[in-house]
Amino acid sequence: MDKIKEVIVVEGRDDTKRIKQAVDCDTIETRGSAIDDDTIALIKKLDQQRGVIVFTDPDFNGERIRKIITQAVPNAKHAFVDRKKSVPTKSDGSLGVEHASVETIREALMNVYTASDDAAGEITLADLKDARVINDPYAKTRRTQLCDILKIGYVNGKQLHKRLEMFSITKTDFDNAVNQIKE
Repeated sequence: MDKIKEVIVVEGRDDTKRIKQAVDCDTIETRGSAIDDDTIALIKKLDQQRGVIVFTDPDFNGERIRKIITQAVPNAKHAFVDRKKSVPTKSDGSLGVEHASVETIREALMNVYTASDDAAGEITLADLKDARVINDPYAKTRRTQLCDILKIGYVNGKQLHKRLEMFSITKTDFDNAVNQIKE
């Protein structure tokens, strides 16, 4: 198992345990959605020294943490685990990286994205409407499939265009994903 150079930012101890079963890496835990200034400062320092990969749960709090870190560390890398592949085995648990399989975690870490300020903007809102991933009765289902295929983490209709631009998804990749959904 290769060692991952970057430090992986996760939410908690269970995420750390699960990721370390999949890859050889170092992690830093945010310990919940209330990230304190010391943790942000540490993430900034680690980003300058080794780089960081944000790998949070595919839920509201995970997205909140991701946004806070992205604002503080704009060039952070991002890994996403599919919502369907992070479901707990017990009915009382919540979605989380700790429930993903070793294979799913490895796949997510092989498909890391870096946010880009100079996003090409190739994909327009009209493209999203034509693909029926916004403003359509079945948009949520299609959007979920699109996000899974592109491995960009689920987002709602208002955030989809921004996420596609943030990770510089090309029109070709978008069109290929849309064609997969249609099949």
